[in-house]
Amino acid sequence: MKTTSLIPYQVLVNFASYDLRWPWYGSRGQEEGIIIYKKVSMLVQEVSSDKGKKSKKFKRKDIKEGRMFEFISAIEELSAIPSKEITKLLKETDNFIVQLEDAKGCLRKIDIEGLASSLPMHVIAVLLSDGRSECFLHLLHGVRLLYTFSDLATRHTRLEQILLDDVRYSEQLMDLVIFMLIVLAQCDQEKLVGTSFPVLHAALVACTFFLLTGYISSQWQDVANVLLAHPKVDIFMDVAFDAVQASVRLLCMKLTMLQHDILCNSFSLSTSEKIATYTCQQCEASLQYLLALCQQKLFRDRLLKNKELCKNGGILSLTCTILKINIPASFKESLDVVAAISRLKARVLSILLQLCEAENFSYLDEVAGSQKSLQLAKSITMEILDILKAGFKRETIQVGDFAGKRYPKGLLLLNSLRLADIFSDDSNFRSFFMANAVHVLNEILAVPHQVFLSNWCTVDMQVAEDDANLDYDPFASACMAVIIQRGVPESILSSPYLPHEINYSFHSNFNGMHLVTYAQQRTSYLIKIVANLHCFVPSFCEEGERNLFLKKFYGWMLMETSDSYLKQPLDVHKAATICENLCSLSNFAAS
Repeated sequence: MKTTSLIPYQVLVNFASYDLRWPWYGSRGQEEGIIIYKKVSMLVQEVSSDKGKKSKKFKRKDIKEGRMFEFISAIEELSAIPSKEITKLLKETDNFIVQLEDAKGCLRKIDIEGLASSLPMHVIAVLLSDGRSECFLHLLHGVRLLYTFSDLATRHTRLEQILLDDVRYSEQLMDLVIFMLIVLAQCDQEKLVGTSFPVLHAALVACTFFLLTGYISSQWQDVANVLLAHPKVDIFMDVAFDAVQASVRLLCMKLTMLQHDILCNSFSLSTSEKIATYTCQQCEASLQYLLALCQQKLFRDRLLKNKELCKNGGILSLTCTILKINIPASFKESLDVVAAISRLKARVLSILLQLCEAENFSYLDEVAGSQKSLQLAKSITMEILDILKAGFKRETIQVGDFAGKRYPKGLLLLNSLRLADIFSDDSNFRSFFMANAVHVLNEILAVPHQVFLSNWCTVDMQVAEDDANLDYDPFASACMAVIIQRGVPESILSSPYLPHEINYSFHSNFNGMHLVTYAQQRTSYLIKIVANLHCFVPSFCEEGERNLFLKKFYGWMLMETSDSYLKQPLDVHKAATICENLCSLSNFAAS
């Protein structure tokens, strides 16, 4: 039977009777919701009217008799097939109708052209229908199939005309992306504990982002320009960052759940590690996407004017959430999980750096104008100092090459130093940073002299942080999410020989910095931090700030130990080591 339905009849009924009880996102609230709703409603009505009265009666009759080839079934069956296999099926037909054998062994006919042209509106209708929390797996099927169609369009002129050249279709796709992110940004996390929803959510967010590169352009500048030209670009920005933050919160819940499963022997450590790594990678892919957009100047400039994300602390809230991710005890020895979480933190700090280093706009001045944002920024400052303290104390800057496999952790320490340099030089944060950074600098400068020289006063470093970009494949990601959602036996997930289509290990494109460059940058940031804190400009600084950093630094050396109320005498050897290290650092900088 030829597929004729564009949107499931019952979904259309639900959609037509929808009364806007859904809590629309943000301060724009119901007003924006009504605008988008009316636009989508009009499109759905147009699609429905194109079928004619006879078609509607036919659908009602077939639904009652159970003989209709369900649209949902077609999506789920076709979405599991890679684009190369669909291409082979299309070569066997002249009318874009392919035959598939379903799970019951029955042959089904699917009109690829009709399915592709109506799929965005179908997914939007599902998003607007009741019971969305039960529809996320189907939404993932729909997004996966949309991505497959975008790949097919590059090889089939008829599909290209519909999917890539049709302005109306592009508008529907943009509405779909915004709708999807709105829903994903507002998921009720408390009701989803104990499910595999965090995996689905993370995959849906990442795959939704990558629909834009699939249908618009693989060039980030083109994607940014199209988004900026869209009237709902500010909504997109709001919900994009909020959806990623929701994924990260769910990730934290999932890590805790996996820890419990390991302790209860519900899952093996190996399987849990793979699920944890996969979920982290979906969040990383979303962050990587947002970072790529923020690296486009026009997009970044528009983002900086977004009150919700900048002045009101939306991006800072995301940053704080990611920096506070704790690795459960069961995963602390997992190289994959530790590296993935480290890359998450490095990525979000890179986004923050893009904003802090923007020209002609002071992001930190904007942040300081809101008490909420100011407190978030201070919290991030403390997290950065903890990263520096832990990182340099353990001396864990290493490439991470184990048995021929690389575990890139991202430029977490270097990005933290860069932000520490910025905060130490900003009038809004200098005093707070100084008060809390003294003990960290004290520990860095108090290491034995030879160790300090090898870490900070040389360009001949043997190891450095390693970074990598995800070579993200939305089809493979969605496949893996479906496998995890369906509770596939551990033996499949634990197998190192997973088919390419469901291979969840995506990190490639290693882009580690040259060792000499890395060493120079790291040392220069330390020097700048010390110089910023010690700097005194009479025309800008109060007299009480003169030598304030030296006084605080010396005061810390005189402080009592954490386990005693008695003052300890000044450690002369430690003081001499710090002086020697500072002299070497000064000489190295001058050389």
